[in-house]
Amino acid sequence: MLLMCAVIFGFTMLNRPSEAELAERQRIQDSIAAVQKQPKAAHQPAAMLSPEEVQQLQAVMTENGNDTTHHGIDDAGVKLALADGHITGTVAVGDTTLAFDDLLSASSEAHHRQAVDMVKAALEKYAKNGAFASSMTGSEQIVKLRNDSLEIELSTKGGVISRAKLLGYKAYNAPQVEVFTPEDNQYGFVLSNNTQRFETQKCYFTPEQLNDSTVLMKLDLGGGATWGLKYTLVPGSYMVRMQMVQSGMTQIIPLNINSVDFTWHQKMARHEEGKMFEERNSAIYYKFAGEGGDVEYTKESGDDDKDLKDRLKWISTKNQFFSAVLIADSVFVGGHIESREIKKEAPDYQSHLKVMDIRTSIPYASDKDNPANFYFYLGPNRYKLLSSYDKYSPREDLKLTKLIPLGWKLFRWINTGIIIPVFNWLGSFISNYGIIILILTILLKIVLSPLTFKSYMSQAKMRVLSPEIAAINEKYPGQDNAMKRQQKTMELYSLAGANPMGGCLPMLLQMPILIAMFTFFPSCIELRGQAFLWAKDLSAPDKIWEWGGQIPFITNYFGNHISLFCLLMTVTNIGYTYLTMQSQQSQQSMPGMKVMMYMMPLMFLVFFNNYASGLSYYYFISLLITIAQTYMCRAFVNEDKVRATIAANKTKPRKKSGFMARLEEMQRQQQEMLREQEKRKGKKRK
Repeated sequence: MLLMCAVIFGFTMLNRPSEAELAERQRIQDSIAAVQKQPKAAHQPAAMLSPEEVQQLQAVMTENGNDTTHHGIDDAGVKLALADGHITGTVAVGDTTLAFDDLLSASSEAHHRQAVDMVKAALEKYAKNGAFASSMTGSEQIVKLRNDSLEIELSTKGGVISRAKLLGYKAYNAPQVEVFTPEDNQYGFVLSNNTQRFETQKCYFTPEQLNDSTVLMKLDLGGGATWGLKYTLVPGSYMVRMQMVQSGMTQIIPLNINSVDFTWHQKMARHEEGKMFEERNSAIYYKFAGEGGDVEYTKESGDDDKDLKDRLKWISTKNQFFSAVLIADSVFVGGHIESREIKKEAPDYQSHLKVMDIRTSIPYASDKDNPANFYFYLGPNRYKLLSSYDKYSPREDLKLTKLIPLGWKLFRWINTGIIIPVFNWLGSFISNYGIIILILTILLKIVLSPLTFKSYMSQAKMRVLSPEIAAINEKYPGQDNAMKRQQKTMELYSLAGANPMGGCLPMLLQMPILIAMFTFFPSCIELRGQAFLWAKDLSAPDKIWEWGGQIPFITNYFGNHISLFCLLMTVTNIGYTYLTMQSQQSQQSMPGMKVMMYMMPLMFLVFFNNYASGLSYYYFISLLITIAQTYMCRAFVNEDKVRATIAANKTKPRKKSGFMARLEEMQRQQQEMLREQEKRKGKKRK
């Protein structure tokens, strides 16, 4: 190892460069660095159109042309024409104009190279978009239409409704509700032939104002071929008629193409102060075609997407109080819908609710002047208004009122058959909706008062019988005597003419109305923006105290505020629970039930705190009236007479009911089983 190291060291020393060699190496490196720092001479390869690209241009211009004067390309400075198989024209690059023939020879000049690139870009665009390519450049113009209810803006970019303002409705942060805005809403049609797809969203239309309420957005595709959308704002209505109009389209779209795709993207804007509840009531709704077609919708919480196989009559993007509904004269043929929640970390989380995408198809024929017609409903979810629009589809019920969530069939029937007609009738001569809710509650309580009185009478009988029931419980204690105790208790009820379920059954019969009101108030747009007492808006929580933090597991339901009507409802509910517990002797043997009964009002506080203040106000008033009815029943019901009636019933002969007979038979069988068990135990001991 020492010898190896010595040899290597000696070899290194012998081959070490001299001082002169080191200096020469440094000079060479400095020279290379100096050259690298010098700017490189501009050198660009020469550019020209190849024979293959010229042939492609001729093919595209021939395919998209309709006669000898329309075989051309006109796109952002590129103006070319095809005549007798020869391309002529110019390309404008800034202040310089080059003839097309100049581009067939190579040149490295900047304007020449740019002109070649412009022709290649135009070739790619026309090859992809055909006759529609010439409409894909232009400037956007806005045309407005307005009636007493709705103002719409029509944009020449895409030929669409870019903005829709609902006159008379304010948003929480804007003077008017806008169901369409250019930033958040885009829709369009996709036409296709055997090799190309044409997206109308990318085209610039030419507007033609036909009259004060009708505008035609038109595309001139050359050779007499035109395609457009005609919009008519129906006077005094939230309806916009949208008609597809065309002529000469058979030379662009062959007759074997029988459908056109439709796409609709919407980022749904927020309109209400209570974002959480508005978000829960936002979804894509759609109705299956046919008289029996039902209305369905995407999930209102979380993300959802569906593939639709059947035909549809209409599709809607719907939030709590407003909807945009596209109704086809014919049908939509299947498609795909998708609804996505906006994440909390997104910058537009506070200003928007959900992102919705709709893709579907409609029947189409290129030889028809008017292949498809639609109605766009852009308005409020008002029951009477929506039901009046069924006239726009004489062959089937549109069921637009299903946009308003009024509960399952029974509860919906109560709302549509009773609550809404009475509510609208009261609203026809009373302007204060707080007073309307009060009167409506009183009317409902009057109608339900027979059931309330029957419930109280049953409770009074049970209260009179409570000492005798206690005596039976003392006489037959323990689990072994449970059947005997139950039998004697039922015999007492039968003799006294009392029914332990008599107090519960009337309450159960009232439950459908209570649940119907639970679905009615949050969906009632008439309450939107209506103030009463301290509540600024009966369709939103009446917040008296707010905070910025989040309470884990509770904020999602409770929110970050306190609602006064909900608090009053809770206090009143606790008082009513105390009053009820006093009159129900059976609760004495079930101490756990007492705690549960008092917990229920507190649970209602958590869940109702974020609901419409009109709903909490209704329940508050309803509970107050119920408490007043209870005291009135106590004042008018003489318990001594109830005792006398029960005593008289005991003396009357009563036929044993089938239930009592079965109960006695069960008791007899149980006693026999117990005796058998005792005998077996005795034998084992022996």
